[in-house]
Amino acid sequence: MGKKRSGGGLTGSQQAAKFLGVSVLSGVVLAGMAIPAAGALGLAAKGTVEGFDEIPANLKTPPLSQRTTILDAEGGLIATVYSRDRQVVPLTAISPYMQKAIVAIEDSRFYEHGAVDLKGILRAVNRNAQEGGAAQGASTLTQQYVKNVFVEEAGDDETKVREAQEKSLGRKIRELKYSIQVEEELGKKKILENYLNITYFGQQAYGIESAAQRYFSKPAKDLTLEESALLAGVVQSPSRYDPVNDAQEATKRRNTVLQRMAETKDVSQAEADAAKAKPVTLKVTKPRNGCITAVKGAGFFCDYVRNSFLTDAAFGKTREERAKVWNQGGLTVRSTLDPQSQDAANESIKDHVYQDDAIATAVTLVQPGTGRVLAMGQSKPYGFGKNETQINYSVDKRMGGSNFGFQVGSTFKPFIAAAALEKGLPPTKVYPAPNKMDYPSPISRCDGSQYINTTGEAAENETEDEVGPYPLRTAMEKSINTYFVDMISEIGLCPVSQMAQKLGVVPASGAKLADGPAIALGAEEMSPLTMANAYATFANRGVYCTPVAIESITDAHGKALSVPKSKCDRAMSQTTADTINTLLRGVVDSGTGERAGLSDRDSAGKTGTTDSRYNAWFVGYTSNMSGAVWVGSGGAKKITMENIVIGGRPYDKVFGGGLPGPIWKDAVSGALSGRESGNFTTVGIPEPNVPSGGPRGNKPSTNPSNPGKPGKPGGDGKPGGRPGGQTAGANGGGATGGGTDPQQPPLPGISIDPNTAGVFGGPDEH
Repeated sequence: MGKKRSGGGLTGSQQAAKFLGVSVLSGVVLAGMAIPAAGALGLAAKGTVEGFDEIPANLKTPPLSQRTTILDAEGGLIATVYSRDRQVVPLTAISPYMQKAIVAIEDSRFYEHGAVDLKGILRAVNRNAQEGGAAQGASTLTQQYVKNVFVEEAGDDETKVREAQEKSLGRKIRELKYSIQVEEELGKKKILENYLNITYFGQQAYGIESAAQRYFSKPAKDLTLEESALLAGVVQSPSRYDPVNDAQEATKRRNTVLQRMAETKDVSQAEADAAKAKPVTLKVTKPRNGCITAVKGAGFFCDYVRNSFLTDAAFGKTREERAKVWNQGGLTVRSTLDPQSQDAANESIKDHVYQDDAIATAVTLVQPGTGRVLAMGQSKPYGFGKNETQINYSVDKRMGGSNFGFQVGSTFKPFIAAAALEKGLPPTKVYPAPNKMDYPSPISRCDGSQYINTTGEAAENETEDEVGPYPLRTAMEKSINTYFVDMISEIGLCPVSQMAQKLGVVPASGAKLADGPAIALGAEEMSPLTMANAYATFANRGVYCTPVAIESITDAHGKALSVPKSKCDRAMSQTTADTINTLLRGVVDSGTGERAGLSDRDSAGKTGTTDSRYNAWFVGYTSNMSGAVWVGSGGAKKITMENIVIGGRPYDKVFGGGLPGPIWKDAVSGALSGRESGNFTTVGIPEPNVPSGGPRGNKPSTNPSNPGKPGKPGGDGKPGGRPGGQTAGANGGGATGGGTDPQQPPLPGISIDPNTAGVFGGPDEH
């Protein structure tokens, strides 16, 4: 004969025997289960030992889904995300009042019966007979817990959730058998703890800890008698007894619970009456879930962290497996986000581009040598409202970005130069670089085929006076289109494609990089993160590191998960990288990116402006930070950035050096404030012999052996696109937001009427 267990209840064999005995009285069982009597025949058919034994004996209890916390690099909270807002706590962290209240109202004989309460069933039979239907059920807390396990396991699958909750005979039989197992294995206290952690309390709160925080903004251990009674009452019908939306119904239900607690001697009648007399007083904490709640404008970075998890095989073989782990939650994710850098990026964005502007901007900062993403922000905030978006302009499509990315313009030219240098071309290389030229053909591709210009496609420079020959240094500073077309015609397309691949430069759409000479003009559409990380390779003296956003992850039990690290590989020689650094330092020293140059540390970079001025870029770096700034139209409608007001300032034309450059300068200056940066290793580039008859200004503007200090005025002859409807003068400076004195004339000793637009220099580069 089976033994009676401590804490009440019968052994499994006794429970099964009683179950089968009651099964014979099918109508009684059906009534006790609140199932209509029409199912009696079905129950009788299953009322055998064989039928009962066919049910699997082991209830697989899934871990409870909980909230996941995303932290920045310093441990500060970025956001909490969850599929179900739950914080699992032990029974010792739950108010004794709450424990007593839930038992009193849901299963007052919980400590006396086993998995099935026969007295409760008979009571339900009597009540249902009086009511003439299935008015009352007799499920024990254990049975309710088992049902909730099925619901939890169903997750967001609506069909499975319905199956887990349906009042069918088959489900009830399975529920009973699993309840017997649970009673034998867990015991009463653990069942109560699990029940209080799994059950739904309304207002998106799962489990008692989240419910206590939601309704009263306090932990479950501090719940008072009346608060405990209120929450215990909600469980039966979270919508009907919701105290937020119907305080009157919630109060009536609370008082019912209090009276029941008095009847079960959990509290005295006087205590119950005193609690009944108190009004329902809530201190509601609104649900805050998802990246929309992220602080420091880090909603898009938060989303990037989530997508990094979902797309990395380190966290599961398939996306479905990874999604299950993420939705299960309970994770603590420490990210790479640097608070100072994120603040600086946000401030720079707000200073230059407004949320309700027709165009948008995105800023991404990464750390050379580690691939750590330090900041990610944009002018259209993360959200669903007007002038908000859930599209992350900083990343590729597969990571939540736009469908295609954005044309990068002349910011692609350093990749061509790096490929040419790796092929052995000298940094003094001179090309004819006429003002306009047909794309040369044939040009070899990696697959052995050749590009043939059958349609007379041509490339041209921005202004008529941009006529070669030019050396590399001047061509880079002035961003001469035809020079780089000449370069591709000599080295072929394959070295350029291979260099782009080594630098992680792939179209944001996921498509293959185009294999034609038009690549020199930056027609390909990339994401800011791709460009920032590629340029970080130059700062890292030729070693490319894959971007990472996650430093560490611990699960709900504090166990560390394996987190992939950045993979670093040499993409080019140190000499090539140092040469590019020298060239791009010249761009911010005296070229088209002068207004982005930093005055307190070495910096380098490249501007880019695309056809029709749909997109403008500045991608730049110091020795320890690389960043990309894109400005353009993020939506389906492309906007030409001419005669436009951005950030409250009028622009006649937007150039890469005129708006993205100053955004980059302010962001990086703030991010590195108080932090040291090393100097670049530069190389001496001799001044080549340029054939006579070349254009005015084709001579390098800096000493070839000394590139000069960042911020030093130069004479590239291209505007920085100053605000106020003016075009900058020959030194590329601007009236506001740049690195020059707004009152300083563009040429020493010469005063220029500020209303004279476009006299010195033409429009910026592609």
